[in-house]
Amino acid sequence: MSETETLAADGSPDGPVGTSAGTVSVEDLTEALMDVVDPELGIDVVNLGLIYGVHIDEDDVATIDMTLTSAACPLTDVIEDQAKTATDGLVKDLRINWVWMPPWGPDKITDDGRDQLRALGFNV
Repeated sequence: MSETETLAADGSPDGPVGTSAGTVSVEDLTEALMDVVDPELGIDVVNLGLIYGVHIDEDDVATIDMTLTSAACPLTDVIEDQAKTATDGLVKDLRINWVWMPPWGPDKITDDGRDQLRALGFNV
C-alpha cells in the first residue's frame, strides 16, 4: 500500500491525507472531488478544506472523511450525489464518512479557495 500525505510548512497536513492500495491515486480522486461544489458557497469542497481524508482500498472502493461548514447543513444528500457522480468510473464505490472533529474553520480553506471566495465578494 502506498501512502500519500502533503504537509504545510509547519508540518501539519496540507490538504486531504490519504492512502491508496488499488489502481486509483489519492491525487486523482481529490482532483475529481473538485467538481463537487458546496451548494451554499459555490466553491468546491476540496478548496474549502472540507475533505479531511481519502482512503482507497485494494478493490478501488474509496472512503472520504469529510466535514461541512455547519453540522446542521441540510444539503448532505446533494453533496453525496455530486461526489458519487464526480467519481463515477474512477472508483468502484464511494463512501462518505461525515466527521465533525476537528471542526471546520476558515483556516482550512486553500489559497485557491480564498481567491474564489474573494471573487464572489467574501472577505477572507
